[in-house]
Amino acid sequence: MSTPTTLRVWESQAMVYRKIWRSHLLLAFGQPLLYLLAMGLGVGALIDDNTASVESLGGISYFEFLAPALLATTAMISAGQASLWEVLDGFLWSNRYRAMAATPLSPTQIATGLGLWHATRTAIGVTGVAVALALFADTRTWGVVAAVPVAVLCGLAFALPLSAWSATRYGGTSFPAIIRFGLLPMFLLGGAFFPIDQLPDWLEPVAQVTPLWHAIELCRGLVIESVDPGNVGVHLGVIAAYVLAGWLACRVTFTRRLMP
Repeated sequence: MSTPTTLRVWESQAMVYRKIWRSHLLLAFGQPLLYLLAMGLGVGALIDDNTASVESLGGISYFEFLAPALLATTAMISAGQASLWEVLDGFLWSNRYRAMAATPLSPTQIATGLGLWHATRTAIGVTGVAVALALFADTRTWGVVAAVPVAVLCGLAFALPLSAWSATRYGGTSFPAIIRFGLLPMFLLGGAFFPIDQLPDWLEPVAQVTPLWHAIELCRGLVIESVDPGNVGVHLGVIAAYVLAGWLACRVTFTRRLMP
């Protein structure tokens, strides 16, 4: 029985990943652990001394507020960055996607296989975060396991649209701006470090339409039992809409780039 076409694309990406998996896993575990120690415990100790601050966080400690959000933010940053220069490389420098397109693989199958790999790599990174959360009693719950798939969907909500964008580029000059003015502001203002109701009135609705905020709300509600995740169906629906739109965009841009 022949291997499914999308798995062939996935396998090619996995073979490249075998060369860097150690550094990726170390970063996936080490970076959130440092955030938890420095921000969650260090800064959190100062915040928890203020009764008003604890009330604004819904009655939980700052560590409990921050830690689950790192599942979603790590997925966004990791998947987002992997969808820029690495994807462009397949079209422009290594031409591996063009080589795939010279076989019976179609552009849609290549895009779908790449999306499957994005999900796999994001899952590996998010699992490292989950292991870090399991080291602390406040976040050592079964909800961490349920939050991992939510974080993976969050990663895909960024990876697929950005992969579609990368497929239209002939250079990486726009990528630093995407990180500087897109991913980093969402990382800081998406609800990971403080409730978005602390934002200016005009900025709060902007945060609410991002997939990151919906993923953070779900992850926090799943990991911390005392936190209400809100309307789970709405959160999942918004994230899924970004994933579907990104996949459809990839089908179009990959086809335009790879078909003669």
